[in-house]
Amino acid sequence: MKKPFIFLLFLLSVHNLYAQKSQKDLILTLLEDQRQAWNKGDIKEYMQGYTQSDSLLFVGNSGPEYGWNVILNNYIKSYPDKSAMGYLSFDIKEIRMISADHAFVLGAWHLKREKDDPKGYFTLLVKKISGKWKVIADHSS
Repeated sequence: MKKPFIFLLFLLSVHNLYAQKSQKDLILTLLEDQRQAWNKGDIKEYMQGYTQSDSLLFVGNSGPEYGWNVILNNYIKSYPDKSAMGYLSFDIKEIRMISADHAFVLGAWHLKREKDDPKGYFTLLVKKISGKWKVIADHSS
């Protein structure tokens, strides 16, 4: 009787590892889609990775801001053209599953531009909403 139970536990743990890995892969896809949109100079497409909600939180150098439209407008003001946007790359340090539909992401960002080379770190809280992963909170420095 022990062998079938142990085998069942083994199968469940393998399934959980696979489920976590595939969710992490989906989150990486979300971030890659955002990176590609940015590098095309398309801020509106980049913003599709964020939940379109008034509760969306972005914390940057000027403090917390709320709302998808507010954050979109801040990006447009800060990055008025492709030259200002530069070429974005990410270095994802960690994706930690908090629950089946929430994850914490830690990473570094780097912009390569003609006149400068800004970089920093970010933490994201992402949530699975209607089957898709979306950023619900972003703290970038």
